[in-house]
Amino acid sequence: MNLRKIPVNFLLFFTVAAGSAYAKKLPKYEPTRPLTPAQTALVQKAIAREKVLIQEIQKRTPLVETYIQDTRPDVKLYEVPVDDHYMLSRVDFSKGFFDKSYTPRSQQKPHGWFKGSLASISLLTKALGLEKFTYNPTGFMEMMFIDPSGFDMQHYDFSYVRREFLGNVRTVVFDVHPKVAGPGRFYGRIWIEDQGGNVVRFNGTYTHSTNEDSSKYYFHFDSWRMNLQPGVWLPVEVYVEESQRTEGKDAVGLKAQTHFWGYSLKMPTRDSENVSVKVDDAVDKSDDSQDVGPLQASRMWITQAENNVIDRLVEAGLVAPVTPGGYEQKVLDQIVINLIVPNNLAFTDQIHCRVLLTDTIEATTVGNTIILSKGLLDSLPNEESIASVIAMELAHIALGHHIDTRYAFNDRLLFPDESTFQRIDMYHSDIDNQTAAAKALTYLQNSMYKDRLANAGLYYEQLQQRGQVLKALNTPKLGDSLLQPDGTPWMAALEHMAPALNWDNLNQVAALPLGSWLKVDPWDDTVHMLNAKRYAPMNARDKMPFEVTPVFFRLQRYDMAQAQPGSTGATPQPNAAQNAQ
Repeated sequence: MNLRKIPVNFLLFFTVAAGSAYAKKLPKYEPTRPLTPAQTALVQKAIAREKVLIQEIQKRTPLVETYIQDTRPDVKLYEVPVDDHYMLSRVDFSKGFFDKSYTPRSQQKPHGWFKGSLASISLLTKALGLEKFTYNPTGFMEMMFIDPSGFDMQHYDFSYVRREFLGNVRTVVFDVHPKVAGPGRFYGRIWIEDQGGNVVRFNGTYTHSTNEDSSKYYFHFDSWRMNLQPGVWLPVEVYVEESQRTEGKDAVGLKAQTHFWGYSLKMPTRDSENVSVKVDDAVDKSDDSQDVGPLQASRMWITQAENNVIDRLVEAGLVAPVTPGGYEQKVLDQIVINLIVPNNLAFTDQIHCRVLLTDTIEATTVGNTIILSKGLLDSLPNEESIASVIAMELAHIALGHHIDTRYAFNDRLLFPDESTFQRIDMYHSDIDNQTAAAKALTYLQNSMYKDRLANAGLYYEQLQQRGQVLKALNTPKLGDSLLQPDGTPWMAALEHMAPALNWDNLNQVAALPLGSWLKVDPWDDTVHMLNAKRYAPMNARDKMPFEVTPVFFRLQRYDMAQAQPGSTGATPQPNAAQNAQ
């Protein structure tokens, strides 16, 4: 039999041509499987509940915080952050997707803060390298919703996947893809809780109106909701990740978290710390009380300014209200006592700690109140590290570095929430920080932490190293940075006590990823300790200091969450931290 040789180039051409023709015939989405009547009814119920959710959100003006880290591949650590961006806005959904950005104080470099209603969207577009494309005007806020205007069975196909528990909530999982093309159509997976028909999680991306690659316009995200009130599920957190983007010759990735809180902001009330006791037939002898001297009057004037500022920050959704017996009192206030007692510090008023609800790494004092940011507390790996920060703030108080007493006049605090960082000065001068750092070292050496200061020094060593690229994270919005203008820590003396950073030493955990310790109640803004199991790192990649990580919630229904306070929240990534208590 004679066989003719077919030219290789012809064979290749035929194969490529045939493959291209076949590819054009391939459907864009997987074929859907018919739903059962019960599944169809659940989907229709979820569609109706989405409309109710939009109406519910239109009544609210939550705070929306987005923190973005650009990453690049790394041989040892898999990927490392190379740049970051930060945004904080108060969103008014009653007027559409309109956000009011919290503008920074004028002397600070913005690092991602802009004025105007579309500021956050513009920055996110730039961070993703999308500024040359037409981007959906609702920006990252759209990730709160599957499709605000077209989520129905006329525009989408649904395929049943399985049943799945998310915490204590049983859900039914469906894959979703657009039936009708259009910009911003959702493509991914949704989880519908089986009792009320609410979508509690959706994971995927949005599609473009043409056959063009949607990754040029949209990115992948995982959006979570929680049952915050009876029958009310609201967005609480969104995780964004893109690990295959390219910019020029360098592979660039992106990780971001968006947090929502302040759904029910209320005017703060200040109750006396003393117990009120009613005594029958009591005689008023207030005229016999001791007079107030000049020094006491001055301190009371400072306290009045302090109370006004703290109340205003709580009202603006920036500082967490105190929960009796909560994290601030059990952990932070106890560390304060551990420093005050051995140093014989005689403060006229009790020192308290409060939590600033932002992810930025910062701390400050307001009168006799120490304010530590959530991002700072989340990243501190142990009690001695927390004590080192509190010691410096105690030194500020002892040295008389108080805020401007003009805030004792409450009318000075009548301004829009988004102007808070510009209108309230709560940062200390470089000279004040320098003197406070020196005195803080003395406090620590006299305390129970004196033999563990090398552990605290590791934190500042890691902060200095990562601070070179995570500039937005280390740019304070309200108080003081832990780093000097040249990038060295104010507590550099502790850094000098620490051994060199060693990524391969798994017993050395210098700093934790963001979200490792605390969670914020999105409804009332209180903070709680995570009720999560702690894991030791198995390799250098598990350490992830100051990094953004994925989130996962063990969901509970509102009535169960009320019966078991503090039992819901995001599970942090594995770390080897010991309990801060």
